[in-house]
Amino acid sequence: MDFENEGGETYLCGNPPYQGSVGQTAQQKEDMARVFAPALKTYKDLDYVAAFVLKAAQFNNFTGAASAFVTTNSITQGEQVAMLWPLVFKECNTINFAHTSFLWSNLASNKAAVTCVILGLTTNPGSERKLFGEGTVRSCANISPYLVAADTVIVTKRSSALSAIGHMQSGNKPTDGGHLTPSTEERDQIIAASPDARRFLKRYVGSRELINGGGRWCIWIEDDDLEEVNRIDILRDRFEKVREMRLSSNGTQANENAATPHRFVFAPHSRHAAIAVPNVSSERRLFLPCEITGYDTVVSNLASVIYDAPLWNLALIASRLHLVWIATVCGRLKTDIRYSNTLGWNTFPVPTLTDKNKVDLTRCAEDILLAREHHFPATIADLYAPENMPADLRAAHERNDEVLERIYIGRRFKNDTERLEKLFDLYTKMTASAAPPQGKKRKAGASA
Repeated sequence: MDFENEGGETYLCGNPPYQGSVGQTAQQKEDMARVFAPALKTYKDLDYVAAFVLKAAQFNNFTGAASAFVTTNSITQGEQVAMLWPLVFKECNTINFAHTSFLWSNLASNKAAVTCVILGLTTNPGSERKLFGEGTVRSCANISPYLVAADTVIVTKRSSALSAIGHMQSGNKPTDGGHLTPSTEERDQIIAASPDARRFLKRYVGSRELINGGGRWCIWIEDDDLEEVNRIDILRDRFEKVREMRLSSNGTQANENAATPHRFVFAPHSRHAAIAVPNVSSERRLFLPCEITGYDTVVSNLASVIYDAPLWNLALIASRLHLVWIATVCGRLKTDIRYSNTLGWNTFPVPTLTDKNKVDLTRCAEDILLAREHHFPATIADLYAPENMPADLRAAHERNDEVLERIYIGRRFKNDTERLEKLFDLYTKMTASAAPPQGKKRKAGASA
């Protein structure tokens, strides 16, 4: 191919439109299929700009050119990293410079505001890469797809925790057509019709209720109480409606639980105290919201929960360290932080804690809860609004971060960049030591 300015430089400039995985036009969906299928089955979960990044990487590999994009930060966070970046690296591309997340908006009357990053891709990197962010520019040996000065490692979901921490799982899932989860008005009607039903009604909370207070309600029946409950007509009628709904559902889980319509289809709720974490929360908060709940409160599947957890687990969740990890590896829902037990909590790298470490962190968690209690009945939303956070609560969190970060490096971290670099370094080491030896032959008679 001959170029008019052969020997010079050619610049191709464009503006890839922002469009998330939802709401793409028919033409955009066709573009995505053409770029990603059949190499990636999950490409429909990628943002549209991912197609431009991969095509640029392929072009770089074919021509020796370099490319750069201002793009939404979504492709450097959460599950999209595992989908897109192995394909980019397969094209022999490297991130040779980048700018970490920043807010961009245009001058139009209907302003488009989106969080962006800048990515530079090349197949011919120099010995140093440039990483811009937090008002600084740094030279580093490598830039990971999370835009951290770290080895190229991609965080993937885990079914169990990498560190020695509590078992976190999804909250309780009803699949009930609304018949096990009455509104406050419906709850009052149930109690008016049958006062004996009161003890089978519990507060029911998801992300919204944990943050903003209040609550919905749910009918919660232990199997031992079923005989008594079936004598309460208004509850028995609701169970029958649940049974009918589950039988008519296209979902296997619903069908399989039609025979137990008094129960949620997933019901880990226990009599132990629990730590509940909203699955979605505002990016404006300096710390992740979390709450202690008891048997009288059922946590829905719109939140994650650790039952019977040592209190020092709350100190980890409420830390700045955990917030920056979650914001990076779990991604976002629009601009809100998305929480995931399998991708965020189970992958969170925590050093081995001594008994003294756990005692110190337990005290920190207690201080945070006591500071909140001092401002009762203020909600999480009230207490953690950055501009109005009470001084004693802020001090309790600062003390928590002080104690935890000294466990990691013997001092406070300078900034979030340093926090992420340490977390990814520790994650890389912990996953390497946890991985089975490569190439080791199975002993005779060993089962698969």
